[in-house]
Amino acid sequence: MSVFINHSNHISDNWSQAQREAALAYGSIVDMPFPELRADYSEQKIREVIQRYLSEILAMNPVAVLCQGEFTYTYGLVSLLKEHGITVLAACSERNSREELQGGVSRKVSYFKFVQFRKY
Repeated sequence: MSVFINHSNHISDNWSQAQREAALAYGSIVDMPFPELRADYSEQKIREVIQRYLSEILAMNPVAVLCQGEFTYTYGLVSLLKEHGITVLAACSERNSREELQGGVSRKVSYFKFVQFRKY
């Protein structure tokens, strides 16, 4: 059975139908939550976390991996997955933002519409 790993902070249950269908074209979706990476982690600590997740991902023999999150971890993991011949993807969305004023407080609200997966 083909596997599509969602390695991000966004569980697939909350995806749009379009994003789910695009992922299912690769295989069944498996959510693998993105690790919490503290800002004070050293480069060595990030490499250790990368190696742990790399081993878990390779053991699942995925067809594709969606990998999005903290930049240094993502760069390291994507590079290694590609070295192992794994297709690694980013979700590309249109972002629509607007500022709202409520009770004298301004807040920015963003809406994302999935368009496609794009290979790293």
